[in-house]
Amino acid sequence: MIRKILILAISLIAGFANVNPTLARPLDADEQINITVYERINPAIVSIDAQTSDGVSAGTGCIVTSDGLILTGSHVIDGCKSVEVTMANGQVYKADVVSKMGKNKDLALLKITPKTQLQTIKFGDSQNIKVGQKVLAIGNPFGFSGTLTQGIISRIDYTKNKIQTDAAINPGCSGGPLLNSSGEVIGINQSIYNPDNNISNIGIGFAIPINDAKKFIETVKLSQKK
Repeated sequence: MIRKILILAISLIAGFANVNPTLARPLDADEQINITVYERINPAIVSIDAQTSDGVSAGTGCIVTSDGLILTGSHVIDGCKSVEVTMANGQVYKADVVSKMGKNKDLALLKITPKTQLQTIKFGDSQNIKVGQKVLAIGNPFGFSGTLTQGIISRIDYTKNKIQTDAAINPGCSGGPLLNSSGEVIGINQSIYNPDNNISNIGIGFAIPINDAKKFIETVKLSQKK
C-alpha cells in the first residue's frame, strides 16, 4: 500500500514538472509590446465622472501636462454640474472645465491641481497613420478603469475626419487614447456604431485624429496667455 502511494506521488510530481515549462513560456513580441505600452501609458490615463442633471456621465481622459491639464471628449462633460477625475493610482480630484469644442470636434480640456507632477501621454502624428496598422485603446468601459483592448485601424474617413477601428470601445471609453505600437496617442476615442443604440460594441468605433486635438490644445494655451 505504501509503495503504491509513493508511486502515485512520484507520478504526480513528474506530471507537474512536465506542465511547468508550458506555463512559463516566454512572452512573444506582440504581447511584450502590449505590456510595455500599457505599463508606460496607463498612469497618464484617468477616469472621469461628470455629474449632470440626468445622472453621472462617465468617460476617460488623457493627462497632457504634468501640472494637471487633461484632454477628454466634450460630450462626456456636457451639462455637467461638477467633474471628478480618478487617477490610475486611485487618487480623486475635483476638476474645472477649461475649454470645450462643439459636437463635430468633441474635445474638451479639464484642469486639476495635483499634489505632485503627473506622468503625461506622448503625442503621435495622425497624418501618417495607415489602414491595417495595429492600435491599442485604454479606457473606462462600464466603470472597468484601466482596460486595454487592441485592434487595427479599419478605415480612415477623410470626409468626416475620423479614424475607424475595431479595437473594443464601449460606453465609458470616450476621451481615452487610441495608441500606436510605440505608445504614442494617434487619436481620441469618441464613439461606436451599432444597431442597438450604442449599448454594446460590435467592432466599429471612431476616434478623433490627435492632430486635431494638438491644434485645440495649442489654441487654448495661446488664448490663456493673452
